[in-house]
Amino acid sequence: MNQNYLISIVGPTAIGKTALSIAIAQHFKTEIISADSRQFYKEMQIGTAAPTKEELSAATHHFIHHKSVLEDYNVGAFEKDALQTLDKLFRNHNVIVMVGGSGLYIDAITRGMDDFPKVDPSIRKTLNETLASDGLEHLQSQLKALDPQAFETMAIENPHRVIRALEICIGSGKPYSSFLNKPKVKRNFKTITIGLTAERATIYERINTRVDNMMDVGLLEEVKSLQHLQHLNALNTVGYSELFKFFNGEWSLDFAISEIKKNSRRYAKRQITWFRKKEDIIWFDYLTPVHQVLEYIENVMR
Repeated sequence: MNQNYLISIVGPTAIGKTALSIAIAQHFKTEIISADSRQFYKEMQIGTAAPTKEELSAATHHFIHHKSVLEDYNVGAFEKDALQTLDKLFRNHNVIVMVGGSGLYIDAITRGMDDFPKVDPSIRKTLNETLASDGLEHLQSQLKALDPQAFETMAIENPHRVIRALEICIGSGKPYSSFLNKPKVKRNFKTITIGLTAERATIYERINTRVDNMMDVGLLEEVKSLQHLQHLNALNTVGYSELFKFFNGEWSLDFAISEIKKNSRRYAKRQITWFRKKEDIIWFDYLTPVHQVLEYIENVMR
């Protein structure tokens, strides 16, 4: 093949993306780029459902646990780093696999970053003050009023994302979502995007089981070790923020666990909404045999 291909595996949390990505990487004797914005952080292993040691050894992975929560790392920096890594990998491979559920980070690699207008820095300052005084729910309500589409599709538990969307809405006078999905730069590779799906009840059941498994293998201890860093943006993440409330004496442990499950289900719903709007994704049921997915990919390459 003269053409370079990026096989992007997407879908909601707990659907089985990691296992499929490893099987595809092994078939093509290639490597994997992670586009999961929380698996970047080495301190967050259990709660982000990062690949296990066995999975990491089954195929070479990039952008897993390469940063600390103490470092400021964003989608723009990831785009730059990942494209440089892809350039190097394509020297030895015609096919690279990318896997993750962070739609914004996936789009940054496959289509390029969206172009937002510059806004007055004082707007962000005011929004941060509002966050401190009135809480995240107040900002979420404001975003829902100004940009319902962004509210439905973005990670609204993440105050950084909510404030970013609001500052664009307020500063430009236009919805944040109106700046998304414009024509982007061309890449020197072709992307084949495979989506994994299941009935919503099945996805929710898998999420609940995963959360229970996380607790069994030490999530509580992992979060406890990070309690002194709970103010960091990276740790404002489902699975961590709920257990911080338990350690802070605000919630019981049982309630915190139930909230992790609920918020994970909400996150999965937003992931589904985000990915369903992408016309280039070919969807497979999560139980589809790997050989059928590989057959599709190879037919496209031909």
